[in-house]
Amino acid sequence: MTGELMLGEIVLLGSCVQWLTGMGFALVAVPALVLLLGPAEGVVLANCVAGAICVVGLAGGWRRVRPRAMVPLCLAAALTVPVGSWVARRLPPAALLVFMGALVTVAVVVVMRGVRLPALRGTRGAVAAGAAGGFMNSAAGVGGPPVSLYALNAGWTVREFVPNALFYGVVVNAFSVASNGVPHLGPVRWGVVGTGMVVGASIGRVLADRVPEQRARVLVLLLALAGGLTTLGKGLWGLG
Repeated sequence: MTGELMLGEIVLLGSCVQWLTGMGFALVAVPALVLLLGPAEGVVLANCVAGAICVVGLAGGWRRVRPRAMVPLCLAAALTVPVGSWVARRLPPAALLVFMGALVTVAVVVVMRGVRLPALRGTRGAVAAGAAGGFMNSAAGVGGPPVSLYALNAGWTVREFVPNALFYGVVVNAFSVASNGVPHLGPVRWGVVGTGMVVGASIGRVLADRVPEQRARVLVLLLALAGGLTTLGKGLWGLG
């Protein structure tokens, strides 16, 4: 029962920060899910839950999706998702933990620094961000940071970014689930996951009116950084 409780807490926290800030489920939850369930099951569960959250979140904002930007992002992701899955399947478990921990850590640091690159603008930037996001999502369950950087370099406001990020999340997680499969959890664990999603969303919505957005985003990134470093450390220990 301890495993089920930890699983529920991880999903609850990830769902809460996703609804609180509009981002962060994968960054916060993937390192913990990988350590609890193993790299393969942790990533595909993150793909399933993140995709479901994006579907619900997109319901009220789909009219603000920008097809001109989303088409190259999503097409590029469709091409690289299978590559990420292929790489993840061929790495030994310890090496895969190092790979995932390093990806999460680097992604968080890059987002925190708000890197601005001319190459991440226009159609070429959308293709680059989509390709990187697709690979990272299927290999390590974290596909959002490249899209965040693209939006930053394109000068999008938060209001513009959120519905488009949700749309991308729906598509790239659907591709990733199709490539990686569905996790084998059993009815009890699926019930725990569903409960964690609902409770986390409820808490996140309440906190969204009380916690400043910038402070919440900083907390999310710090939690994600801690998780990435922990996963990286465990992988390096296993290699040693």
